[in-house]
Amino acid sequence: MKSLRGFLKGRWQRAARARLIRRLAREPARFSLDRANWERSLRDPTEFYLECLRFFYRQLPEKLRAHRAWFQAGGRGFGEDPFHTMWFLLFREFKPANFLEIGVFRGQTTSLAALLAREGGWNCAVHGISPFTPAGDSVSMYQPGIDYYADTVANFEHFQLQRPSLLRAYSTDPEAVRLIGSQQWCVTYIDGNHDYEIARKDWEACSQAMKPGGVIVLDDSGLNTAYRPPPMATGGHPGPSRLAQEIDRSVFTEILQVGHNRAFQKKD
Repeated sequence: MKSLRGFLKGRWQRAARARLIRRLAREPARFSLDRANWERSLRDPTEFYLECLRFFYRQLPEKLRAHRAWFQAGGRGFGEDPFHTMWFLLFREFKPANFLEIGVFRGQTTSLAALLAREGGWNCAVHGISPFTPAGDSVSMYQPGIDYYADTVANFEHFQLQRPSLLRAYSTDPEAVRLIGSQQWCVTYIDGNHDYEIARKDWEACSQAMKPGGVIVLDDSGLNTAYRPPPMATGGHPGPSRLAQEIDRSVFTEILQVGHNRAFQKKD
């Protein structure tokens, strides 16, 4: 009986998600997503998330939607459609010269960074740190039997993107810490181990290496905000959400929230 209830609940959730997406995809924009309106994402993150979903279907360039579709097919990537909108907004605003992702999985975000820079007409050195194994954490499990490194490279090749600089390591390994500290980063995405202790170490290393005006996006950190996830979304995990509450606001300003992704800009 319990498994039947779970099955029926899952079907209901999938149907509700599909109905909501179809409705939002048909609706016109309710407000602009220009930088001047990013503060709305902090005031009403649920409303802003839904606007990012409308933007994804009605205004995001087709090449970026095709990129998302490729990674959704066959389980090549996690995330949610509005996150492609978020990265489009951030790259359009900051035009980063370099980008670092911690926790690459199969290359959805690293390849999106490369694609956004290419389509925008500027150079961006893309780096990733990941063990490229099925190693998980207290809230995540990954499929065995996949060569995650080769798969990431193949996904870059699929979109005819220049191969990124990938380090096969845990983010707390000495060689990873050295890489993080080797230069000042324009944009960094912390999306690795979601346990608080590791996420905290990732933040400490990355925050020290951010250039003034640079941006760190913290994944799965929306639990302690006003965000109320619609059926197709999640609010995040306890570790990154706790970390987000502890970020020193005298050094970093929160500038944007899209679902459980939150962007913090280092003050000049």
